[in-house]
Amino acid sequence: MAKRRNTSKSPKSAKTHGVINGAGDIVEQPIVSTIRENFMPYAMSVILSRAIPEIDGFKPSHRKLLYTMYKMGLLTGGRTKSANIVGATMKLNPHGDSAIYDTMVRLSRGYEALLHPYVDSKGNFGKFYSRDMAWAASRYTEAKLAPICNELFRDIDKDTVDFVDNYDNTMKEPTLLPVAFPSVLVNANTGIAVGMASNICSFNLKEICETTAALIRDPEHDIKSTLPAPDFIGGCQIIYDEKVINQVYETGKGSIKLRAKYEYDSSANCIDILAIPSSTTCEVIIEKIIELVKQGKIKEISDIRDETGIDGLKITIDLKRGVDPDKLMAKLFKFTTLEDSYSCNFNVLINGVPKVLGVKALLEEWIAFRIECVKRRTYFDRTKKAEKLHLLNGLAKILLDIDKAIKIIRETDEEVEVVPNLMIGFGIDKIQAEYVAEIKLRHLNREYILKRTKDIENLEKEIADLDEILKSKSRIKTIIVKELKEVAEKYGQPRKSIIIYNDTSKYEEEIQEIPDYPVTFFFTKEGYFKKITPQSLRMSGAQKLKEGDEITQTIEFSNNCDLLFFSDKSQVYKAKASDFSDTKASVLGDYVAAKLSMDEGENVVYMVATKDYKGVLLFAFENGKVAKVPLEAYATKTNRKKLTGAYSDKSPLAGMLLLKEDKEVLFKSSSARMLLVHTGVLSLKSTRSTQGVAVMKLKKGQRLFDVEEYKEGTFAKPQRYRTRSLPALGALPSNDDASDEQLTLI
Repeated sequence: MAKRRNTSKSPKSAKTHGVINGAGDIVEQPIVSTIRENFMPYAMSVILSRAIPEIDGFKPSHRKLLYTMYKMGLLTGGRTKSANIVGATMKLNPHGDSAIYDTMVRLSRGYEALLHPYVDSKGNFGKFYSRDMAWAASRYTEAKLAPICNELFRDIDKDTVDFVDNYDNTMKEPTLLPVAFPSVLVNANTGIAVGMASNICSFNLKEICETTAALIRDPEHDIKSTLPAPDFIGGCQIIYDEKVINQVYETGKGSIKLRAKYEYDSSANCIDILAIPSSTTCEVIIEKIIELVKQGKIKEISDIRDETGIDGLKITIDLKRGVDPDKLMAKLFKFTTLEDSYSCNFNVLINGVPKVLGVKALLEEWIAFRIECVKRRTYFDRTKKAEKLHLLNGLAKILLDIDKAIKIIRETDEEVEVVPNLMIGFGIDKIQAEYVAEIKLRHLNREYILKRTKDIENLEKEIADLDEILKSKSRIKTIIVKELKEVAEKYGQPRKSIIIYNDTSKYEEEIQEIPDYPVTFFFTKEGYFKKITPQSLRMSGAQKLKEGDEITQTIEFSNNCDLLFFSDKSQVYKAKASDFSDTKASVLGDYVAAKLSMDEGENVVYMVATKDYKGVLLFAFENGKVAKVPLEAYATKTNRKKLTGAYSDKSPLAGMLLLKEDKEVLFKSSSARMLLVHTGVLSLKSTRSTQGVAVMKLKKGQRLFDVEEYKEGTFAKPQRYRTRSLPALGALPSNDDASDEQLTLI
């Protein structure tokens, strides 16, 4: 017999119901106090500790990453997995591995975002000029510090900069890097803070070093003579505008025009885009060109493809026969981001205060920072040499009587007494005595001591020289200039961006003459449009229409005019009459909703033809209100094809009229009442979406359903339907008027 399983359950531990004090309570607080206590600390943290670069050219995230790599020995050693670097950096940067790796990618050689990358990368690090070329995960890539980082960490261990505790007080990190060149202007840097931002463009390293050295020698140096313009990675062209350059150099703000670089391959009849502005991407450019081709604005292109690969950026544009490549590129420069602007905003933290500075002012701030670094380094070296000299002076006294020193040590009973006895015996201090006491027995010979003491004279000269450096600002500046020349010679590169002083590539839109001849427009209730010439109309028979359709508007006009199609969605679509082909009465015509790419379910309710946009539009709404809007309100300077808010959407549209002058119009309500109103009594509104004024009084359940121009003779007694004041109920038709076909209500 099977044993019965013990199903008794052990008693569950009772659940603890925690209570959060104050949860759900609403505390009233003045908005000023809320901002001061909550928003302002956050804003200051973002500005000072995250988004804005400092005078060394780095934001905290950059500095923490590079310093971690320096401490890992990646300045001289081989590459290591990027994941290892990311993990080690988290000791300084608590914002997560993803943010750290993104920072590394931007600083890498493979990403190609910087003129002088700080990270020597291996593996797929993506490309800054491509939105879709994503970088590989950190476990698949390797990295080390680039050689130029030697200039970032030069003498960092010689007290050149301050060190502070990291976020959990487990290690120290530098507040700044003692950069030996103005890195703040050498590599581009972008940051968005709270209420402010920073966008610093890059300059050529050689030109920056030369300019800085010239400023040190002559504070009145004209920086434009040695620094003609910024320099951008990739090699795009710079459209030189002296006014803009002066503005950037003086104020740190301005918009610099950048243009793509291209070559024409005559054998393949194609254009190769080889460099693009750093403010755009390949995908954005290609998508825009495809859109322009679809819209018919560019007809010279047969194909476009992205051929970017290991050899670098390349966008190929295949041309149709007989196309002038230079004229086409001028058009593309105008309509795409192949020509774009780089908005400069040189916002930098100076001693913890954000300041927007021009190029010259920024270089002067860097010079002051570098002077302080050199002073601290010199003082550090002087202190170390003085300490060594002090020890050697003590050792020199031992030279006078080595036997005495040995005797003192040998005859001392306790170890702790050795140092005091040496101090008494030779008249030296504790530090010197400690140094002598630690000398190995094998070194207590005259030769060794003479070798060690021979440098006393040299040390004294070196200390005196360092003292002179500390006293002389000119000597410190000379040292900085020398270091700048060394950096320029070692890491300098030719300028990548070409400066265009005389821009001849300008697109002038070709004005196509539209043939002007008389035509007749027909518009139907179902939304079909026909444009028929008088000759064709005379030879035509009956109008072909869909079953149940009818012509609602017939307008005699000319081919060179604008057409406005008002829809039931309070929108108006604009087109040229020449956009529609001449047709015959025997065809249905163009379906306007499809022709103008209207929204789904949108229908045209009225058509207007105009050349000069003279006249007024009268909108009648079902709630009895009427709006009178000048037609010129729909004239736009740009070629906008669609205008929203063409009329008020507060009430359904009952009807609309185009009037060249004020006249009497007839309003009809669902109660069979009619009202004659002269439009001159209605005020003209400049706003298209105005709700209008009340014209016809309506009872509950009634609506205004039609408006039309009044024709003389329609009513036997028209004064019956007129009123002295608005709004009015209108009048029911008399027996004489009711028999008129025109007044039959459907």
